[in-house]
Amino acid sequence: MTDPAAAYRSALPPGRTTELDLRGYDRTGVPVTATVWRSADGTRSGHGVGYGTTAEAAAIGAWGELAEQVLLDDRLLHVEPRTATYAELVRERGPDRVADPLTLVLPAGADVDRPLRWLPTVRWATGEEVLVPAEFVAPHAGGIAAPPPDGGWLVTPITNGMGAGDTAERAVAHGIGELLQRDGDTVDFRALDTGRVITGIDDPRTTALLDELAAAGLEVTVKLDSTEFAVVVHAVARDPRADPPVVLSAIGEAAAPDRAEAVRKAVLELASSRARRAFAFGPLDRVRELHPDYLAAELAVPLGPQEPRALAAMQDWADLTTDQLDDLLAPLWRRTTEVAYADLPTSDVVGPTATLALHRERLAGFDLLVAPARVGDVHVAKVVVPGLEVETLSYGRIGERVARRLLDRGSELVGRGTADGADRRQVRLTPEATERLGGPVWLDVAAVDRTVGRLYPLYREPTRHAPERLG
Repeated sequence: MTDPAAAYRSALPPGRTTELDLRGYDRTGVPVTATVWRSADGTRSGHGVGYGTTAEAAAIGAWGELAEQVLLDDRLLHVEPRTATYAELVRERGPDRVADPLTLVLPAGADVDRPLRWLPTVRWATGEEVLVPAEFVAPHAGGIAAPPPDGGWLVTPITNGMGAGDTAERAVAHGIGELLQRDGDTVDFRALDTGRVITGIDDPRTTALLDELAAAGLEVTVKLDSTEFAVVVHAVARDPRADPPVVLSAIGEAAAPDRAEAVRKAVLELASSRARRAFAFGPLDRVRELHPDYLAAELAVPLGPQEPRALAAMQDWADLTTDQLDDLLAPLWRRTTEVAYADLPTSDVVGPTATLALHRERLAGFDLLVAPARVGDVHVAKVVVPGLEVETLSYGRIGERVARRLLDRGSELVGRGTADGADRRQVRLTPEATERLGGPVWLDVAAVDRTVGRLYPLYREPTRHAPERLG
């Protein structure tokens, strides 16, 4: 594609589109772009955010992120899910053609022995069709052409694992990168920040960016989360002049085969997250000043239902001063050990095809399932890799690998044995995974809630501008 941003925009269904430059919401100067699409009948909408070292790169990222969600939703809304139990589908199709829900990192205590909604995916290695519960495939519940089954969705649909590009390989490689990022940091940052500070960063482009942020008054720290499948890092920044205070909660995450790429992307995303949070959850007066036409259009549309906990927690933050929020965010500033940048992995792999091949090599033994969509030259995909972890502290989702991490740490969140009491929920695993862990494991959901506490907006957010609109 000679003009990726235009291609992504043209691929969207009919409707109103908007592009916003978010640099005015923060003082870092890093290019950040937001995009919005609303269907012609006003019933559907989507948004994206992109960032980069140039305005062009930021626009490409923003339109690509928007296309990921809207185009896949558009495709899935024309696919009627199959309703059946896992056991029924295994008898009909065989175990290799149905994803076992127990491998998909479920909320502790989840009931899988009931009829579920299923959507088709493609096994990347063979092209075979594999059915997966719909809520793991669709980026939003509104993109599923059926109501929830009796008992509800197994999980809240999320956008993690999405990708877009000029080829299927680029889209899938990007989606895997998102999965590896969240798998690597899910219990190593935010409220559970392990405080492993990366020192001695010497990549010239990254040090130049860090110098610019320091000159703007930001105290940036980059931390290591994992090197199991990729270099997974995150970046945070203290800022005594944070305006509005919510920008203190910005976190940049990244996963890449090479340390320089991972660290640079995390620092750029940190700057992007600051501008995005100021735009989405700062004063509406600033939005009215910088983007009056956009805000007028937003206010003309009623807000949809909000997750009550996310809304209440963000409204709570709105009453805090910069110093108060800095104190509340103390886990983000944790420093326990140092890791030398020079000791982190490097890679000379470039391009989507080679990156995808490397991801597949490192994920040998994991299944790679893809829900694809294509409009013209634009490819999008939602990638599902059973066994990769996500959303432990927000939605109580936990699989074998996070259970082992927490057990090895001696965390109060998990324990061995059969769950007893109202607050302990059994971690739902296959018999093989349970055996590898040495027996059943439980998750203490009350301990999870205590750990997250008032930090919930680090995990889940209300709709942009909702706290201000609902007052």
